[in-house]
Amino acid sequence: MQLSRTDHSANPPVVTIPRDYNAAHDLLARNAAHPDKAAFIDALSGEQLTYGALAEQSQRFANALRARGFAPESRVMLAMLDTPEWPVAFLGCILAGVVPVAANTLLTTPEFEFMLRDSRAQGLVISQALLPAFGPLLGSIETLRAVWLAGSDESLSYPSLAHAVQTSSATTNIAPTCADETCFWLYSSGSTGTPKGTMHLHSHLMPTAELYGRAVLGIEASDVVYSAAKLFFAYGLGNALTFPMSVGATTVLLPARPTPAAVFDVLQKYQPTIFYGVPTLYAALLAAPARPASSSLNLRICTSAGEALPSEIGKKWRAEYGCDILDGIGSTEMLHIFLSNRPGQVRYGTTGQAVPGYEVRIVGDDGHACAAGEIGELQIKGPSAALMYWNNRAKTKATFVGEWTRSGDKYTRDADGYYTYGGRSDDMLKVGGIYVSPFEVEASLMTHPAVLEVAVIGVPDADQLVKPKAYVVLKPGHTATADELKAHVKEQLAPYKYPRWITFVDELPKTATGKIQRFKLRQPA
Repeated sequence: MQLSRTDHSANPPVVTIPRDYNAAHDLLARNAAHPDKAAFIDALSGEQLTYGALAEQSQRFANALRARGFAPESRVMLAMLDTPEWPVAFLGCILAGVVPVAANTLLTTPEFEFMLRDSRAQGLVISQALLPAFGPLLGSIETLRAVWLAGSDESLSYPSLAHAVQTSSATTNIAPTCADETCFWLYSSGSTGTPKGTMHLHSHLMPTAELYGRAVLGIEASDVVYSAAKLFFAYGLGNALTFPMSVGATTVLLPARPTPAAVFDVLQKYQPTIFYGVPTLYAALLAAPARPASSSLNLRICTSAGEALPSEIGKKWRAEYGCDILDGIGSTEMLHIFLSNRPGQVRYGTTGQAVPGYEVRIVGDDGHACAAGEIGELQIKGPSAALMYWNNRAKTKATFVGEWTRSGDKYTRDADGYYTYGGRSDDMLKVGGIYVSPFEVEASLMTHPAVLEVAVIGVPDADQLVKPKAYVVLKPGHTATADELKAHVKEQLAPYKYPRWITFVDELPKTATGKIQRFKLRQPA
């Protein structure tokens, strides 16, 4: 089976995927020359999984699936914490031609039930810690016929993943898949409602590694990486698996929640050179009273995605840690980042420029391309666009329009080709007949020294005219009044943009990947 090739001398780089191709085989074969190098490290236990052990264990799990009668294209859900067993299960499925369905580990039992039934998963690999959430479901899902527990021993009710791997054959047997075959599913984060099963092909993983991981980040074999975004998230999958495996780097995995204390512990103990975060986490890290000095870290580059990074956070991080945050935007549908700032060319407050190999355009409500400075919907064309949404023809047709994928994000582009986020299409406000970006108001509020997080929505006033309303989380130990924050915005933005109402809250509703769920703020109390 041939492997992918990339021509980095071309402008933009060109990734060639042969017709007969298995994505897991490609990633593993790239590292066959250094079997003793650490591929994944568990940040809590210190356990290391070498590239050689990863290849063997992935093949053993592939053979375990075959022994249990799992045919190519059948589906296995992975609801696993970020430990070295996650890549074993994910790659093992793909080697067998079985489709892994990565599940958000922070969901509720009803949400897990929806995903199991929607995907018609025949197998399930779950971390022992998640067993209580799945327990009520395991006897009621008709399609489910095999369950393995990760991070468990053999004294429990279900067989362990470790036992399945240890007792299966290590004989190399790679499913004869093709580049255009379904490889894995990711469920969208649900920031605007019910998650959608997003189907990706074998040919999608490597372009994200080559076009963003190498061409933008410059990731190399010598790098140690840590992603606060988990592996079940499209952003985390690229950060912590595809990118490092494409070049033979080492990944640190943290099974626990990425609290500021836990993240700083990883950054100090394992000295990663690349750190992938999200805006809310960077804000929390900068607000942590016990944050370490820059001299105790070894960062050369940081990235942010999930939501637009407020410029104030980027500037503060750069000032404190001497390392830029490359803000970018990606999506479950496009698999990873397609628009990003670049090293040495960062403009905080913008999302940067198109990633080499991807095309972006801004389209107005009339369907025509917008001129520089005009706001419209961002659309993307590139080699990692998803095939479709499972069992959702209407949303598939609305999102995937020919070669272009609609992002649902409003953007403007300046004369230098830098793109600036203007909010979600369904979040845009029209105040006094003029479009107002909630993100612009949020970014203004974020510059106030007392503000930790903020979300802005539109609310009708007494005359049923829409005006901005802000929900604000203050930093620990800080105070501010609504009038003070309103005046702060008025000093920076046009008068009609200031929030007419401000509500102070302890936290904002978010998805497990850190995206603020503004639609929940719009729901009646």
